[in-house]
Amino acid sequence: MKLGQGASADASSMPSHADLEQAAHWYACLRDGKASARQRAAWQVWVSAADSHARAWEYVKDISRAFEPVRTLPQARDVAQQLRAVDERLRARRGVLASVALLVSGGVVGALCWRQSWVPDGVMALAADVRTATGEQRQMTLDDGTRLWLNTASAVDVRFGALERRIVLISGEVFVETAKDPRPLLVQTRQGRMRALGTRFNVQLGESSTQLSVYEGSVEIRTATSDAALVVDAGQQTSFTMHDIAQTDAADVARQVWTQGSLVANNLPLGQFVQELGRYRKGHLGVADSVADLVVYGSFPAHDTDRALQMLASALPVRIAQPLPWWTSIEARR
Repeated sequence: MKLGQGASADASSMPSHADLEQAAHWYACLRDGKASARQRAAWQVWVSAADSHARAWEYVKDISRAFEPVRTLPQARDVAQQLRAVDERLRARRGVLASVALLVSGGVVGALCWRQSWVPDGVMALAADVRTATGEQRQMTLDDGTRLWLNTASAVDVRFGALERRIVLISGEVFVETAKDPRPLLVQTRQGRMRALGTRFNVQLGESSTQLSVYEGSVEIRTATSDAALVVDAGQQTSFTMHDIAQTDAADVARQVWTQGSLVANNLPLGQFVQELGRYRKGHLGVADSVADLVVYGSFPAHDTDRALQMLASALPVRIAQPLPWWTSIEARR
């Protein structure tokens, strides 16, 4: 059984778990400015010893910058000014996006605008009609009675017009339960669009593909840049790119039960489960190679990742290490 594919760094470019953990420990040692000259010299030796160490150090710094209070940074005033500038740009961009929204309701022209690279995904998500933060889930009912569930770190635009109902998934994951209405209901992503045929289904946006899982009724897929089309029936799932549609297989129950706040694992490798759990947790969540293949069973709370980690530590021979408040690692139990 597969859990969803959240946005993550390319595995081939990621430093090893061991290097990342060592870098995190060095960062914890140095962050308060009280490290001795000997400790700082030892850190410099470690960073210079291998390119992989330097990459791991930069990765830890990048993650940590988002969690360190602005007042602790060496140039807090400059950072505050930069944040204000970003806010002003976002306000201006909202006006642009409002104009784009008018075109989106126009079908083909809207699809072209959706693919324009001059509208960054991050800005689109911030300016979306509805969005959720990391770890947050939200349920809502639209004007026509259609029900939406937004998963962690997700964003959608809702564009209802006289001829169609269109939901644009900008980031993350959405579960849809359609209401009866003479207008067609479309869910659109970068890779294409899905037309609901009276149904309950889940759509998850990955880095280069969209995953569709259907639980009632059926959904028709049409890719963005080709004539590829497929009707996916209840109990099936597939993924598609802008050009191709993969073969269908059995729909994953995990892509439905998240709407109830649960993460389900059935004979799932720990490494894969941690990748899914990390979607609901701010900061870094890693797992040591030595325990990544341990098998996970059970239902875990998506809204309480600390509790989920405790459950893993109780059921498996692992321990939870946390050298920094925003840096968590699952290691072999000593």
